[in-house]
Amino acid sequence: MPKDLIICVATELEAGSLREHLPVLVTGVGAVNAAIALTMHLERFGAGAVISCGIGGAYPGSGLATASAVWAESECYGDLGAASPEGFLDMEALGFPVIPGATPTYNRLPVRIRPAGPAARFVTVNTCTGDEQTAHTLAARTGGAVENMEGAAIAHVAAIYGIPMGEVRGISNPAGNRDRSAWRVREAAAAAQECLLAAWRRGELTSALLDRHPH
Repeated sequence: MPKDLIICVATELEAGSLREHLPVLVTGVGAVNAAIALTMHLERFGAGAVISCGIGGAYPGSGLATASAVWAESECYGDLGAASPEGFLDMEALGFPVIPGATPTYNRLPVRIRPAGPAARFVTVNTCTGDEQTAHTLAARTGGAVENMEGAAIAHVAAIYGIPMGEVRGISNPAGNRDRSAWRVREAAAAAQECLLAAWRRGELTSALLDRHPH
């Protein structure tokens, strides 16, 4: 079991079969819980890389099927900013980077671990989308395909600590009107875990650690 890698999941359901093969940290739901849990882990134990694994909703036009799995090509704080009569203002428009520096980071955060397979832009929100108009608005504004509640916070912490981060999500539902009869939560959680374990078996997660710690 690679001790230099940590897998972050929001709930026990999303941990599933991962524990048999990889170190898992259950963070709790939401960006604050995810950031606190990962920061505490890194301060106590450290890690060379982090993967976020869980479920997510698919925005209209994404083409992603329910119970399929997809890797993140980037992460984004979808609702971090301010409303205005002219529309939503993100952190760059407000002039406040979430990570300051010579090249400041605003709403979009890097995802450096991208194993083989389908990939899409991910969007992290504090309030899950519950109507079609909001889903279309968020998708258009961010260019995102997959909605979740933790990924950007995990990418944020990983960027501050200078470690590579990846994220895989199983699609549990269309992001839009909340029709619970269309949800496939368990199937989506299983799909994300299977996709992650397949990348691990192919050695793609080990490669990320070797890139971090060359010998």
